[in-house]
Amino acid sequence: MFDAIVIGARCAGAPAAMLLARAGYRVLMLDKAPQGTDTLSTHLIHQPGVAALARWGLLERVRASGCPPLDRVRYETADIRLEGCARGVEGQRAGFAPRRHVLDPILADAAVAAGVEFRDRCAVTGLLRDDTGRVIGVEGTHRNRAFTERAHLVIGADGMRSTVARLVQAPYTVEDPRLTCAYYTYWEDVPAGLELYEGPGSWTAAVPTNDGLTLVLTYFPQPDFEEIRRDAYGAHLKRIMATAPALYERLGGKEPAERLRGTGDQRNYFRQAAGPGWALVGDAGHHKDSITARGISDAFLQAETLVRLLGGRIGDDPEQLDSALKEFADERDRALKPGYESTLAVARLTPHEQRLSLLRAVQSDAELTSIYFDMVAGIGTASSLYTPKLLSLL
Repeated sequence: MFDAIVIGARCAGAPAAMLLARAGYRVLMLDKAPQGTDTLSTHLIHQPGVAALARWGLLERVRASGCPPLDRVRYETADIRLEGCARGVEGQRAGFAPRRHVLDPILADAAVAAGVEFRDRCAVTGLLRDDTGRVIGVEGTHRNRAFTERAHLVIGADGMRSTVARLVQAPYTVEDPRLTCAYYTYWEDVPAGLELYEGPGSWTAAVPTNDGLTLVLTYFPQPDFEEIRRDAYGAHLKRIMATAPALYERLGGKEPAERLRGTGDQRNYFRQAAGPGWALVGDAGHHKDSITARGISDAFLQAETLVRLLGGRIGDDPEQLDSALKEFADERDRALKPGYESTLAVARLTPHEQRLSLLRAVQSDAELTSIYFDMVAGIGTASSLYTPKLLSLL
């Protein structure tokens, strides 16, 4: 019998499994995809997530992959241009944007190195329950062979369309409408830092990543999705040209290095985080529009929070485990609610004049600019920006 079974081996599941194993637990990690496959993702890791990688001893592996540090940010909207760097957290001032087929194996390998048993190409088809309805394991198929495994705790880290969430019937505790649709692809020989361009009804970003490629993303209002998808590549280029003309010039008639990817299914929700014998982490429990690129950093935070609160409470006393899971659910919601609300504000793609006035004051001061980029990275909240200096400028 395992102490924990983790369903999903990407940015939430692999760290949760690794940290549990490092804490001395016997852990099984399952994933439906072959290890090392890519997935739909903006793959930007803000400084809080970078600090987590450093704590786990994995940051140097990300650096060694050739992924460049993102130590300068450019943000443009209306007549405003901010350039600078966040103050950072735990000494980490740069972000990174590793490709998911690079990052996810680093995380999964670290879990295995910690003692996790890992099975990829594994489909979970059901949950095992005791007479009280408590989840006590999983059943599924591994490379076309049926299996059952038991555990004190089953953790769903299997994404927005989580099988575990469906099987436990985890209700939505917060749900908001979809706000954007997004498209992206990669370009060679396009010099860029981390660049963000915002306009009415539009958003464009450029992010350097592995292999000398630059990820270029465009966002559109969700109601335009059906029209955009008829000629998504043409709409993608037009959006870059309109919102970020200098970036468009750098593309210089080049062809993208990979196909265009996109989605109109940018859901915004919290699901119930835990119940008797189960927990949800990452997108399985909480998802928001990718426009602020908080997903990976938030997944790392949830994995660390869950394992820290579990402490030594996985074992033969279900009440102790359930108490820890309740604490996790409460702390997750408190920690992620501010970022959720700020993400929805950005995803509405309607810059307000009051906010533009604030940004005009911020751009006049390097320190305020750094505090603003802390907010972008999820390090600080809006209240931290309202320093006496900003108030006097306003």
